Amino acid sequence: MNRIMYVGEHPKIYNVRMHRHDHWEVVYCTTGEGMFRFEQQPPIRYSAGDTVVIPPRMAHANSSSEGFSNIHIMLDNPSFPYQEAFRVADEDGALASAFTQLRRYHMSDRKRHELVLAALGELIASYIVVFCSNEEFSEPVAQIRANIMENFDRPEYQLDAFLRTLPFHYDYLRKLFKKEVGLSPLEYLTDVRMKTAERMLTMWADGYTIGEIAEMCGFDNALYFSRVFKKHYGCSPSQFLKSKMEFYADVPDRTELENDPADGHA
Repeated sequence: MNRIMYVGEHPKIYNVRMHRHDHWEVVYCTTGEGMFRFEQQPPIRYSAGDTVVIPPRMAHANSSSEGFSNIHIMLDNPSFPYQEAFRVADEDGALASAFTQLRRYHMSDRKRHELVLAALGELIASYIVVFCSNEEFSEPVAQIRANIMENFDRPEYQLDAFLRTLPFHYDYLRKLFKKEVGLSPLEYLTDVRMKTAERMLTMWADGYTIGEIAEMCGFDNALYFSRVFKKHYGCSPSQFLKSKMEFYADVPDRTELENDPADGHA
């Protein structure tokens, strides 16, 4: 999920013909401004710093009177709950930083650099979901989410204690959070910790023990961490790591990515 299938970059260009892709396309505009046109939805105007996300098989064209440049990627099966193309405004330069790193590591000759590309695919997809979702949450739910993201990696973090500091009834907060997010506050905390553990096991496990990874994900007990991980993913952390390493052993190198059959237009 969120695996980067292709990375391309346009220098200054004015028009890209109508075309479509088999994967989700994510286009980050680095300079200029322009407009995406589609066959079955209204056009989307964008400018430097904007990201436009286009679903698979959706025909689109890109044009600009002054010219534009961009970095565009193809993502395999991202967790986007959307059916139409949409624009995302960058927040605090987060997407700019992620795409800058993506460009650098795509051109890197470092061994196993594809692991960083995989992590950046996850990061970019996560930023897009978060930035698109911010306005959907009520103030108390947004506050709970922010507190969880700030403290999830601390084993001493007490979520219930924080909930009880808010000026709302405890059960009301739990129900409101469940309604807006789809998970209870505790389930959301666990999900964040598990996704962090997944990324760490995939990228950095060679340098850490399971116990150290557990602690960095907010668990003070490695055995409990392993039980929660197995319940979440259906396998132990060590089994998960082994399967991921076998998967990435088959990831094509940069040359193969550049020769991807996708046409690379954005």
